Amino acid sequence: MKPPFAWDNFSDQPYQLKDKEYKKKMRKKEIFSLLKTFFTALFILPISFLLMPFVKRKQIDFFQNSLFRLLHFVRNDGLCKSNDGHCEEERRSNLSFARSPVNSHTFFCMGVDFEREQKLTLELLEELEVERVLVRFKLWEMEKLKELKSFILACGNKKITLKIMQDREHVEDLKLLKKDLRIIFSSLNGHVEIYEIGSTINRAKWGFFSVDEYNRFFQTAYDLKIAEFPHAVLIGSGVIDFEYHFTAHTLFNFFKYHYDGVASLLYVDRRGAPENSQMGFDLSDKIALLHTMVWLSPKSANELHITETNWPISNTAPYAPTSEHECVSEESYANFMLRYYLLAFASGHVDSVSWHQLIASGYGLIDNRDAIRKRSAFYVYKFMVKTLKDAQFLELNIQEGYYVFKSLIHDKLLQIHWSLQPATLENEEFYEVYSKDGKKIEDKTLTIGASPLYIYTKDTL
Repeated sequence: MKPPFAWDNFSDQPYQLKDKEYKKKMRKKEIFSLLKTFFTALFILPISFLLMPFVKRKQIDFFQNSLFRLLHFVRNDGLCKSNDGHCEEERRSNLSFARSPVNSHTFFCMGVDFEREQKLTLELLEELEVERVLVRFKLWEMEKLKELKSFILACGNKKITLKIMQDREHVEDLKLLKKDLRIIFSSLNGHVEIYEIGSTINRAKWGFFSVDEYNRFFQTAYDLKIAEFPHAVLIGSGVIDFEYHFTAHTLFNFFKYHYDGVASLLYVDRRGAPENSQMGFDLSDKIALLHTMVWLSPKSANELHITETNWPISNTAPYAPTSEHECVSEESYANFMLRYYLLAFASGHVDSVSWHQLIASGYGLIDNRDAIRKRSAFYVYKFMVKTLKDAQFLELNIQEGYYVFKSLIHDKLLQIHWSLQPATLENEEFYEVYSKDGKKIEDKTLTIGASPLYIYTKDTL
């Protein structure tokens, strides 16, 4: 990475570009692409919004479904939130039966830095029992490809997503990009399941000043795939945050390429909790809108991978990737992480969510500043994967800020409860209750709040 670009090893991202004249010059150069982004979004976003309900809520005939008996139990005899003992009518229900089911084994993905604590990283991945791992690789550090390959091989049978990160030199010199991609694809052929081409394309500090610059970047990778590596799986778009005007331009254009799936860095940390809204869209709505755009696009397979998300942690500067204002406590970090995964799983539209990342002092599950310390979120993630890796999602009920995620696990009903406002629930004798990190709870009255509770119903079927 060459000046004026520079890498921040503390927060694992480029520093902000300080040369304002350079930024102004480059954006002026890309004015026509920026105009295309504006007009594409002006057309595509309203259409996608209008079509959201048709893509999001597909109904089925429950009497023809083998799970009808269970749903009948859930809705009539199962757990509910109530102050007077009666179930309230749900405000919203997301049903997944009519969609292609989410593969719960590979839905949970963990992002890692292959250079950071390699031996420990491999041990922690085994402890977490994740089956998909996302590894980031910098194009400006091609000399580390051999080390990357050794790490990937050491991951054994885990499915690998490789995020190929760009610098300005590879954006400007597409011949150099093609040469280095050929080396990467040749070296890692058969060892990487998915290649994510480019990242964070809507931030100038990452080297792109327009969507068309990214389109040419991905076109180069796609042409190489078609000519020499037909079995390579390439996902792209790579827009960070809820800035779908950029996404629209990556999905609707006249370039002759095709995504094998869409990658999104769908952070919601600046809004606080994942249920909080931005312009009227909470996390579930953002996913639904994005999925609708993917579904409409002729340029992509109907796959959506969230390849980065997290919350920055308080009092970790300079390792936190944001200011202290956006940072949250370790307790909120763990709660938000679990609820993000539950909402994304319930959408039925997301093929994988990669947590960024395993070891990172400012935002990871492991704090390695002075010594190796597993944050509470590590145990929350571990219990989540252990519990839900064989889950079949049933429905998500939401009533006045009270959430009930319902799933079937080995013929046993599991409901996960959380609430944005404090509530209580009687712990019936046929309940088996666990905290978010797997500790059994036997209190007669359960407190339902920001920290989700796992509640099994015994002898469900």
